Amino acid sequence: MKGRNIVLIILLIVLVDQALKVYIKTNFYINEHHNILGSWFQFHFVENEGMAYGWKFGGEAGKMILTLFRLVAVLFGVWYLRSIIQKKYHPGFILCAGLIFAGALGNLIDSMFYGMIFEESVPGSLAVAKMFPAHGYAGFLHGKVVDMLYFPIITDAHFPDWVPIWGGDDFEFFRPIFNLADASISTGVISILVFQKRFFKHNDSPQTHNTIETGAVVNDDVQVQ
Repeated sequence: MKGRNIVLIILLIVLVDQALKVYIKTNFYINEHHNILGSWFQFHFVENEGMAYGWKFGGEAGKMILTLFRLVAVLFGVWYLRSIIQKKYHPGFILCAGLIFAGALGNLIDSMFYGMIFEESVPGSLAVAKMFPAHGYAGFLHGKVVDMLYFPIITDAHFPDWVPIWGGDDFEFFRPIFNLADASISTGVISILVFQKRFFKHNDSPQTHNTIETGAVVNDDVQVQ
């Protein structure tokens, strides 16, 4: 797969991801939600300071560590993608690596810049945030990641009482709220796990023995020493 094609795919994912995030951030208040395709597919605006799907990691210090880790991962990803393209890895694997890179870059942009270019979306307020205010809600590397994709396919269900730990608790599928960058990362990782044998298969070609043709006559009178 050509490097130009991967770059275009990455740019497309990042642009769509960021366009959707900016739209949600500037048009929705926190926890506002609207049905897109029935109740099972919604835009539900939340923000998180942690990892994908709203998982958190150690407060402000964890937020800084996570953002720096994302930055290092993206820089490493540039080198790695270039390397596997030059070495002509399986096109499917290169595509999956590109999806993971695009997702990491999309969320890194939020973490690095959103605190400086947006007003804060305050929980409990019906006001929407403005872009490019006089003062942002946080400094460099402390922005919150915008999530909005919500698929509550199964709701109002309960775990059976006999289920350990969660017995009797409410059950919902699919509970996490995420963004396009998260989906891109998950798609890349899951595809690599599913198709790893195809991506990393070894071609065991039969051994061949090279022979040298000469004009010498071979017969019973020729001695082999």
